[in-house]
Amino acid sequence: MRKVIIILMALAVSIFSIQAQSHQSEEKAMKASYEMSKKDIVEVAMGSDAHSTLVAAVKAADLVGALKGDGPFTVFAPTNAAFDKLPEGTLTSLLKPENKNQLASILTYHVVPADLGSKEVVKAIKAGNGKATVETLQGGMLTVMMKDGNVYLEDENGNTSKITAVDLQASNGVIHVIDTVVLPE
Repeated sequence: MRKVIIILMALAVSIFSIQAQSHQSEEKAMKASYEMSKKDIVEVAMGSDAHSTLVAAVKAADLVGALKGDGPFTVFAPTNAAFDKLPEGTLTSLLKPENKNQLASILTYHVVPADLGSKEVVKAIKAGNGKATVETLQGGMLTVMMKDGNVYLEDENGNTSKITAVDLQASNGVIHVIDTVVLPE
């Protein structure tokens, strides 16, 4: 009987410890989310190793000030790997000062001047019978659609990009991570 009581006490202590750790993890995640939401779009992107190419491109296109603005903005942020998918030499060429306007056009094609969280995007897709169209800051159109349970962007050229992470909150909008650079016509 004494062994049973000791085992039950040890089990209770373990359960309490697990619950406390779980609560601490939830609290830590909430705190991290809150801290991130105090940063603007540029600061959130700068904090991501996977977006160093995007940050360099935003700086080269002289868009830092614009993306630090009040917003709200929804940014479909290509990862470094997404930029690596571009034809060889494309990124190097775009980063040259003489191609600043073309680079700015491509980057602002990844920005929607609205706060579109994932719930709003999915709701719009459902309302549009599987597709929704959004106008970008550049003035072009992106189509958002569902395919195999995932959300994709389709650019004006018919190329697609999968959204791989959603709802990275910033003080002036939201970031959704994409796996391919989308291009205007």
